[in-house]
Amino acid sequence: MAVKSSISDLDAQIEKLRERKRLLIVKSAERFARAATRTGLAEMEIADEEVDRIIEEIAARFRKGERKGAAGPAPQARRSGDSGAGAQGQVPNDG
Repeated sequence: MAVKSSISDLDAQIEKLRERKRLLIVKSAERFARAATRTGLAEMEIADEEVDRIIEEIAARFRKGERKGAAGPAPQARRSGDSGAGAQGQVPNDG
């Protein structure tokens, strides 16, 4: 038998999912911030439009690899040197 959820139960689930989404976005942003800092990219004077273009090129490169199938390189494991601490940026509010 299906369990009926109340509106307040659904609202609570939605709020938990929004928080989980926010945390995933922050974690991803911190990951990219660490990479930019490690490589010195974060200290370079690059216009936002140029950064967006470069990142789009990188994304296209990896998307191309995904289309080729599972024969591509396996995702790299997280390095033990990543402590989780990193630069924090603003996260868009999608909810």
